[in-house]
Parts: sequence; C-alpha cells; structure tokens
Amino acid sequence: FASVFQNHAVLQRHQPIPVWGTGKPGVTVRVRLADQEAVTKVDNAGRWLLRLQPMPEGGPHSLTATDGSTTVELNDILIGEVWLCSGQSNMAWKISQIGEPDTLNLPDLPNVRLLTVANGAELGQAFDIEGEWKVATPEALAEFSAVAGYFGRRLYETLKVPVGLICNAWGGTRVQAWMSREALMQEPEGAAEIAYLESFLWNTGSCRPPTFEEWQATAILRDNKNLGLLQGWASADFDDSGFETMKQPAYWNHNGHNYNGVFWFRKTVEIPAHWVGQELQLSLGAIDKHDETWVNGSPVGAMGPEIKNVWTLPRLYTVPAPAERKLVIAVRVRSHCYSGGFVGPASSMWIGPAGAASEERISLAGPWRYAVEQNWGILAPPPLAWGEGNANTPAILFNNRVAPLVPYGIRGVIWYQGESNVADHHLYRRYLAAMIQDWRRAWGAGPFPFLQVQLANYLAPSATPQESGWAALREAQLEVFESLPAMGLAVAIDLGEAGNIHPKKKGEVGNRLARYALHSVYHREAVPMGPLLAGITHENGRIRCHFRHTADGLISSDGAPLRHFAVAGIDRKFHWAHAEIDGNTVVVWSPEVAVPCAVRYAWAENPEGCNLANSLGLPASPFRTDRWPVELPEKS
Repeated sequence: FASVFQNHAVLQRHQPIPVWGTGKPGVTVRVRLADQEAVTKVDNAGRWLLRLQPMPEGGPHSLTATDGSTTVELNDILIGEVWLCSGQSNMAWKISQIGEPDTLNLPDLPNVRLLTVANGAELGQAFDIEGEWKVATPEALAEFSAVAGYFGRRLYETLKVPVGLICNAWGGTRVQAWMSREALMQEPEGAAEIAYLESFLWNTGSCRPPTFEEWQATAILRDNKNLGLLQGWASADFDDSGFETMKQPAYWNHNGHNYNGVFWFRKTVEIPAHWVGQELQLSLGAIDKHDETWVNGSPVGAMGPEIKNVWTLPRLYTVPAPAERKLVIAVRVRSHCYSGGFVGPASSMWIGPAGAASEERISLAGPWRYAVEQNWGILAPPPLAWGEGNANTPAILFNNRVAPLVPYGIRGVIWYQGESNVADHHLYRRYLAAMIQDWRRAWGAGPFPFLQVQLANYLAPSATPQESGWAALREAQLEVFESLPAMGLAVAIDLGEAGNIHPKKKGEVGNRLARYALHSVYHREAVPMGPLLAGITHENGRIRCHFRHTADGLISSDGAPLRHFAVAGIDRKFHWAHAEIDGNTVVVWSPEVAVPCAVRYAWAENPEGCNLANSLGLPASPFRTDRWPVELPEKS
C-alpha cells in the first residue's frame, strides 16, 4: 500500500474509496475491505490504483492486498469523515504549544484518528507521505494541531461517527508553495516565479543564489562577541537597575525597537524556602530566534540555528538545585531577521520544581529588565534562494505534501494560511482561488468543501483609520469565500493578540470551522457564522448596512457602543463614525462627513475591540464598501 494506508486509518464514508500502492509490473493485485473485493493490475511504472464501493460509517475493518504470493494486511481501519487540515503555522500549532488550560483534561477519543504529514521540501514529486496514523489519546491530541483537533472533536461529538484528521501544514509558507506548477503557470506572477526558479534550479555555478542556510550563517556572523556576558549581565550580582523594562512575552520589534540584533532580558524571583536544594524546571515558552540562558550566572540551556524552526520551539531547561532563594534569570536573545523576542505564551513562562502542579509554579510573565547588546539595524530578508529545503519554493509543498495524498478520500479541507502573503495581498484572491480549484481538479471528486480561517487581529492597534495589508488579505479571503462553490469561512477578528502571531484561542477557531461544516456539509447548525455585509443604502447623510447570518439579531458583543466603523466622502478620507444597531441593520454616520459614500468596519491590522456580532456572539467579518486602491504607507 501507499504509506497513507496504515493501521488505525480512517477512510471516507459514502464515497468510492480509492486505494493504491506499488507492485511488480503486470501483476494482478486483489484488495479486500470488509465484505467487498476489487482487482487491478500493476502498471509499467510499478504502481496500481483501484476504487472500492462506498461504505457507511463503521469498523474496525481489515484492509488487505495480495498479488498471489505476498499479502499485506492492515487492521483497525474505520469508515467515517476525513478532513485535510492545511496551511501554515497557525494550523500546525499544537495544543501543547498553547499551554494550560488547553492541555488539561484532554479527552480519549478512540474513534478519532490523527495523521501529521512530515514530508520535507525536496525537488520532484513524492509518492508517499511521512507520518503515522494515531488513535486520539490525550497524549496524541496534545501533540496534534490545535485547530484541527478541536474541529475534529466537535464533529465527532455531534455526528457520532469516526473522524480522521490529516494535518498537513508548514509554518511561514506562502500559498504559492501549496499550488501546483500548472496552477501557478496560469497566473502571470506565478509564471514569473516559475521562470525565475527554473532559471537557476539545476545550475550549480555562480548564478545560483545563496541558500537560506548560507544567508543565515552570514547574518549570524555579525554576532562575533558576547559583549553582555563580558559586562557581567548574566551574573546574579549585576546591578540591572539601569536597564529598561518590557512586559513579556513580547516581540521587541513591537515595543519601539524595529531592528534586528541581540537583546538581554533579566528577571529576579524569590523562590519558596522548600524549593532550595531541589532541581527546578525553567520554562520560557518559545523564543524568536536563538537564546542562551543563565540562572545565577550558570548556563542552564541554549537553542541555536542548528535546530530546525527553532523560533517555534518552547524552551524548557533544568536548573540545578539552587542553594539560595534568590534566583536571577538572564536570557540572551538573538534575532537576525524579521521579529525577535519572547513568543510565549504567557502560560508557558514559569519556574518550579520538576513535576510541580501549575498552581505551585512561579509565573515569569510580566515585566523583565532588558538592554540592547547589539543593534544590527533592519537586515535584508533572505534572498529568493528557492529549491531543495526551502518550503516557500513555488509548488514544492504541492509536490511533496499534497500530491502524495491524491486521491485519498476526503470530505473536505480546512485551511488556515495567509499571514505569509500579506505583502502580496493584491495577488492572494487569484492565488487562493486557483489553488482551491486545482486541488479539486486533482482529487476529481467535484467541489469538495473548503473552509478557511479569516486572519485574526494582529500587531499594534491604530488610533486612526488607516490602510492595511492585513485587512486587504482578509478581504481577499472573503472574496474567495463568496465567489467559489462549497466554501466556508471562520471569522477570527476577535481572537488575536497584538504581540503574538500565534494567538492562543485555537479551540474557538476549531469550533467555528466545525460550526460551518455542521451547517453546510452536515445540516446540523442553523447559523454558520457571524454577520456578513449584504448591502448598503444611503439615508440623509447616513449609511445603513444590511447583514445576513444575524441569527436572532445583531448585538454589541461587549454591550458597549459599536466600535471600528469609519466613513469617507468623495475625498476618500476616512473618519471614525458613530454606529447604532437598528434591527438587522447598522446605521453609520459621522459629523465630519456630510455626505458619506463609503463605510468600513474593522479595517485594520488589529481592530482591537471591534464588537459587532450576532445574537450567538459570533463576530461580523471586516468589510469595506469602497474599491479604492489599497496604498500602504512606506515602512521605516
């Protein structure tokens, strides 16, 4: 069998069941599942594929294949609902990375099965996937995608049928990596990317751009001396009263330091007397990018560039038994590109005896002393060194992670991606629509459901109405949702965090995706989502916004006046507006705009506190009624 067929797998119910594998060319292969059997021949390339008849939910069954001389048998096969769960890091983020209370009291779900695809980014097309089907024990759920896990749990608890979840996500990836070469070639910009890639892909000479590893090594060479250590910044006796303070977890880039370099962070804690003489555990959450950590001047741990995706990994270090109650924790953090600092979450920043319950630990979230050791300025991002090992190479994840799954029977896809495409938001609508249609063609099973997460609020809130690449990307997601058949949308504009691109409320994201699936696919929910703009009317210097999906009416989610509405006249200058709910409509006006011609809602990177919702508490999607070009200000 192809490697996606394993013990504990779930096969899609009520559809023809594709099964495939390899064998000796020309040999007859006989496949049996439950009480049905099918026969095919191995082709000249040594591969075979057949389709079994649709089956209802149930199991466990055995799946066998034989060529007359060799028989392979798989056991504990269930028939149920299978969903492919794909995207970038917010889909990949595990429940264990969120922190408590999410990791407490996870259920044991023997009829839910989990598969995490682990294929790398290699040239050429893969036939098999790396990964193992697992029964959804509490331990397995903790190490699985949080969004997908909560989505599948809600489906299982409602439908009472087996559920199979295939997590196929890679952090920091653009949509172009998930598209096939053929799909990219249909878009002018995509074709240009393919042409650029193939101009040097097979050339080993001087025209080859540096690899990411080569570029990273050059950037890190700037850090040629640990100046902070030489000045005693790791020492318990060092006087850090002259350092500034920064609340953690946080990126320093969002706290007035928009540059790369090396920062030191220090925090002093006093431990209980009975901890003295005990070995302790120090948990710092994830750190972006590299760290060296000391306690009372002694090194206790470090993570550097030798570790893949090190900036996503939580730091958990052992502290030798202290001899005194005062502990000074010093962390040297280096970031050579993009953001830098403590990623958190806050619940993962603590110190305590090994094995101690959460209430016995000392939280390390909050203010830390800090100083800048090295300011490197804003380093240029990595070059487009696409190819082997670079997950953002056009089409590489389609070839490595999607193609090997085709045509495994699935009900549909949930998709959480887009953060890495904010810079080219103007292309995202076309790219995402092309990818969805391409995947549907590849599976050959019609327009299967495709449910996406609209990006959460992120970055610092704005005091005035401004243009926003994040808002434009959310608009592109909304447009794809409204333009293609069998689409779904989970709005997450109220679930984000200003300083954390990986917000912790993954459970609510999964539940909102499940709500949409239960409405549109399984017909179990009456209202799929929060309010969507249906149209506007102009009334004597005011704009009335009409909505659908209002349930029993519109509400302010926090009981306060509606926020984050803005209007503009023909001068295209937006001003904050008053907004009042009137039945299933919202009336919007501003004394500064006598004749408003456009209205926007939650149009910002982080419209923190936006509060329009339906009676179920589901948030309204951000929107705008104008189609003026999104012209972003230049960043310093």
